Order: sequence, then C-alpha cells, then structure tokens
Amino acid sequence: MSSKKNILSYGEVIWDRLPSEKKPGGAPMNVAFHVQQLGTSSRIISRIGNDAQGQELMTFFHKKNMNTSLLQQDNDLPTGSVEVTLDINGTPRYEIMKNVAWDNIQLTPRLKEEAIKTDALIFGSLACRTSQSQQTLFELLDTVKLRIFDINLRPPFYSKELLEQLLHYADIAKVNEEELEIVAEWIGNFENEIKNITAVKNRYNINLIIVTKGTAGVTCIANNGLFNYPIYPIKVKDTVGSGDAFLAGFIHQYLNGENIKSCLELAVAMGAIVSSKVGATPTIYKSDLEEIIQKNLNLRA
Repeated sequence: MSSKKNILSYGEVIWDRLPSEKKPGGAPMNVAFHVQQLGTSSRIISRIGNDAQGQELMTFFHKKNMNTSLLQQDNDLPTGSVEVTLDINGTPRYEIMKNVAWDNIQLTPRLKEEAIKTDALIFGSLACRTSQSQQTLFELLDTVKLRIFDINLRPPFYSKELLEQLLHYADIAKVNEEELEIVAEWIGNFENEIKNITAVKNRYNINLIIVTKGTAGVTCIANNGLFNYPIYPIKVKDTVGSGDAFLAGFIHQYLNGENIKSCLELAVAMGAIVSSKVGATPTIYKSDLEEIIQKNLNLRA
C-alpha cells in the first residue's frame, strides 16, 4: 500500500473523552492518521495548547510516527477536548469545548508553501467556527490542487452562508444523509436522494459527492456516473471516527488513481474495522483489510 502522494488535513485536534477513557481525536487528525496507515503521507494543520494535554497529544503523534511539522502551539489557549456520550447503538453525541487552541490557527508562509505543493487538502466545517481559523483555511483553499470537504456538521457551529462558501470550494464532498437533506433544502425540494445529490453537485460545481447512509451503505455520484456500495456487517463497539476512516480509505485509493468502486471498497472496509473497535484511531493492518474485503466479496458472490 505504498504511495508517494501526500495530503494536508486542516482543523481540530482534540481529546475525545469517551465514557471509559480518553482518546486522541478530531476528524482532521483521524483522517490524517488513517491515510498514513495506508501509505499516503499526511500532515495535520492545527493548533494545540502549551499544556499537559497538548504534550500528551504530541507524545501520541510521535509514537505513531505522525508528521507534526505544521502543528502549531498556543501559549494562551488550552488544547481542545470533546465530551463523547454513546447511545445504545454506539452512536456518539458530542459536547465540544470552546475557546481552545485549534480556534486560533495562524496563516504562516510555511503553510502557504506546503498548500501549494500538496496533492490534496482535507477540511471540514467545524474548524471555521471562529473567524481566525476560518480565514486561514480560506487562504489555503485558494492555493491547493484538490479540495476535499467533509461537511461534518456540529450544531450550532455552522451557518448556511459558511457552508455554501465551503461547498463552492469543494472538488470532492462527503456528507451523511441528514447533511444532504439540509443542503438540498436550500436549493429546492426534490423527489429522491439521487436528485438531491445531483442538484447539490451541480449547484456548487462539485466533481464528486459521497453520501454515507449507515446500514443502507454508500452512494457516490461522480462526473463519470453513479455508484452504490453496501456496508460490511460487523459487530459495532462505537462509531467514533468511522466516517473519518472511511474518508481516508477513499482518498488513499483516489489519489493513487484507483476507480470509484475500488475507492469505496477500501473506504467501507476501513469504516467497518474502526466501528468494531473503541475510539477513532486503532491500528489497522493490511491483513485485517484483506480479510474483511474478501469475506464480504464471498458473501455477495
């Protein structure tokens, strides 16, 4: 799974405080972590506090051989954290700490240089909840080759105006069913899911939209057609970070020139494996992926 491609992942780096323990998290960090596991180089653009929680994160990153060269440190604001509660299905709910270091990501000459050189920049809506981090992101989006938007809505930290700005930037967008409905309602009522996706794709001139639908699988509309893919049945422990792992699998394959079916196959496998474990950043081995993909190919045969 080696690759010479590289990505930048922009936004929140936090501690997920789960009911049983705390785990490193934040969607951008999760994506960067899993992309690197697959062999695509990644760097996180974020900011942590000059505190014990920040130092713990740095220890984790170094242990996992993650590149922290673009990770900033704030002497005034603390490292971010999120209180995570799980329902009976393992579905998370989040209480996100405010006024933290990743709200204050600064634009630097180094960041602009790296954005120009990278193969793709991954970003979400949550990192734009403050004007400082939002402004830095917009500056970077103006320079990169490929912009991948994981909409990742976290009320109340978004607005229609902000999301429309971000969607206009996106070359690739990933949404869930609820997020698709929110965006589609802004541009008119449509008869079905496919018309909703197509309307959003055309309105914002997006090359490819991925819609994750829980147990109903995944639908993807690209410039070259419509693709559907089922989920892999698995015993769920929690779904924290599963969507991030899904996106990492898709991006890794996409940047390496694989077809959409192959992108979705690996993406679904990554999401399933993370759902079967506690926390967003478990180690995933090539043998795990091969086993789950082969098992489900046999089931569908």
